[in-house]
Amino acid sequence: MRKLDKKLRVGILGGTGMVGQRFISLLDNHPWFQVTTIAASSRSAGKRYEEAAGDRWKMAAEMPKSVKDLVVLDVNDIETVSNSVDFVFSAVDMSKDEIKAIEEAYARSETPVVSNNSAHRWTEDVPMVIPEINPEHYDVIEYQKRRLGTERGFIAVKPNCSIQGYVPVLAAWREFEPEMVNVCTYQAISGAGKTFSDWPEMVENIIPYIGSEEEKSEMEPLRIFGHLENEQIVKSSEMVISAQCIRVPVLDGHTAAVSVKFRKEVTKEQLIEKLTEFQGLPQKADLPSAPKQFIKYMTEEDRPQVKLDVDYERGFGITVGRLRKDTIFDYKFIGLAHNTVRGAAGGAVLSAEALVELGYIKSK
Repeated sequence: MRKLDKKLRVGILGGTGMVGQRFISLLDNHPWFQVTTIAASSRSAGKRYEEAAGDRWKMAAEMPKSVKDLVVLDVNDIETVSNSVDFVFSAVDMSKDEIKAIEEAYARSETPVVSNNSAHRWTEDVPMVIPEINPEHYDVIEYQKRRLGTERGFIAVKPNCSIQGYVPVLAAWREFEPEMVNVCTYQAISGAGKTFSDWPEMVENIIPYIGSEEEKSEMEPLRIFGHLENEQIVKSSEMVISAQCIRVPVLDGHTAAVSVKFRKEVTKEQLIEKLTEFQGLPQKADLPSAPKQFIKYMTEEDRPQVKLDVDYERGFGITVGRLRKDTIFDYKFIGLAHNTVRGAAGGAVLSAEALVELGYIKSK
């Protein structure tokens, strides 16, 4: 683990929303990062954070004392925000075009942007990374900085929350060459920024449609498994994925039911061994938020369960179970990931730690 002389100053863009709140909770007492700036819309600007977020605070833990008295800045006041931080996390609630523009503006101000948003996930020179799987994609940052005309400013993004419960599994099994994947995700309401109190229609209900989610679930893994070519990330053609995405009455935790066909012969025992052994940069570098064991295989027939397993490794780990033969494909399994920790703010925090470890984010 890299040793820092002092904590890096962090800004949260969109700090009053649910993902912004999750960032603030996760960063409380972080060994490397200190939240010094919170930015939001003009409606919240000028207010103390406790006043701006107060009755909209949705985290189970109390609001950290360290942020209560921070005066919220206008997210569009890029110069003021940038001058007060070493880098920012982006969780702004805007249109896709607005997000693209404001994240690029921050990057051009020489402020690295680690984004939870989807707007730049298909920008060719913006890395979309799960740190355990494809940290080599960060190499494209040098080409992005050349395009932006920056020395230290860039954008890096994390992938969609819906893929976190099965893409790490496919990565662990990559040597057996998965070629066809069928997945159905059962997604928690916090993925829509909601709780049951403000979305009562979800109580005892299932909605069989989440806008654009199936396209993300089918295509984003291919970019993660892609490679750097001609100064951009080119998506993989090694597998095809078919996805259905369903909203279910669960607060936190996206479950995935997955069937996989392989090009190579493989046994159940080999697959389980690869899951439990799988690790990447966060584990090898002992990053502050890294789960000690990234993927845990559960032998119980009725696991993983959201209530019992969603907080595995503080929500940064993945739990997998019910691996068995499939009558159409080769094998099928159940995966579970915490959608607002590993799948959102926590994944971005881990990405930022990897970017610090690799030297891309430094003190100004």
